[in-house]
Amino acid sequence: MKHRIDTLYSEAELKKTLNRLGQQISQDYENTEQLLMIGLLKGSVVFLADLCREVSSSVELDFMVVSSYGHRMQTSGDVRVLKDIEVDIKGRDVLIVEDIIDSGFTLSKVRQMLLLREPRSLKICTLLDKTSRREVDVPVDYVGYEVPDTFVVGYGIDWAEKYRNLPYIGKVIIEEERG
Repeated sequence: MKHRIDTLYSEAELKKTLNRLGQQISQDYENTEQLLMIGLLKGSVVFLADLCREVSSSVELDFMVVSSYGHRMQTSGDVRVLKDIEVDIKGRDVLIVEDIIDSGFTLSKVRQMLLLREPRSLKICTLLDKTSRREVDVPVDYVGYEVPDTFVVGYGIDWAEKYRNLPYIGKVIIEEERG
């Protein structure tokens, strides 16, 4: 399939957004002994790595791998935890870090699971928010960009495991083949 990738958010724009989010998070957690940031793998890893360096308070990192898609193109509705966090979150301030939220289904289930573990606080930070695709209400506390319903790649977000390493967010444009 012939395609091109147009820049949606440049590397410079991402740096400004990371700085803004880091300042907001730092201010909100200035009295927290240690903020636990939980990245949802794989997509959030680049965003999480850069974001945690913008936060001025002490930060601990952990990761989860969750799936509701399996080998399907649409969610099955059954959220499976493939890798759980390794730390106890009871009484802790927790920030879930996600690369992109669309339907909200998986993140809603993850949030419910983590709330059962009695954190002191639980907030969500996403780089990209596709509110036009939202099927389940999810309270998102920090948003980098609200994006239109378009297929994006780069900065950790992949297309069949490609393009995660792009230093910007790109919009995939499918080009018609002439022949």
